[in-house]
Amino acid sequence: MKLPETEPACEYINGKIVQKPMPKTRHSRLQGKFISTINNVVEQPCIAYAFPELRCTFGGRSIVPDIAVLRWGKIEFNEVGELVDDVFIAPDWTIEILSPDQSSNRVTGNILHCLKHGSQLGWLIDPDDASVLIFQPNKQPELCHDSDSLRVLDGIEIELTAKQIFDWLRMRG
Repeated sequence: MKLPETEPACEYINGKIVQKPMPKTRHSRLQGKFISTINNVVEQPCIAYAFPELRCTFGGRSIVPDIAVLRWGKIEFNEVGELVDDVFIAPDWTIEILSPDQSSNRVTGNILHCLKHGSQLGWLIDPDDASVLIFQPNKQPELCHDSDSLRVLDGIEIELTAKQIFDWLRMRG
């Protein structure tokens, strides 16, 4: 991917460059809440870190998950302790938030690609359906609604239900 970055990001999938749709308010709200919720628990004890829109290049694809969670030991730092810019591994946990103009099959394909290359968990969040489809290696996907508990990455102490995350869309002043 020698091309310059675009806004929104482009991904390289199956030999083609595909631009992701521009995020809208529900997408941005969920993405922001997830990142802060996860990082509030995992950053200080150096368990993991949730990155928004992090380009991950591996297995012949270059994708940009809405949220890429990397375990701390897989995050690369340079000789002065700063983050290395390029990531050439699958995230441990990939989270995608479906946008209205986005192909669910293309996004699911990226999650499955991540699982094939080492990810331990994938979520496909559908705000229109108020559901979360959870993917794990070598298991059937699990569709979660309402009070269903959502599986998170092992070692991360967060308890969430589908209802809780979709309640984030009801901002109260």
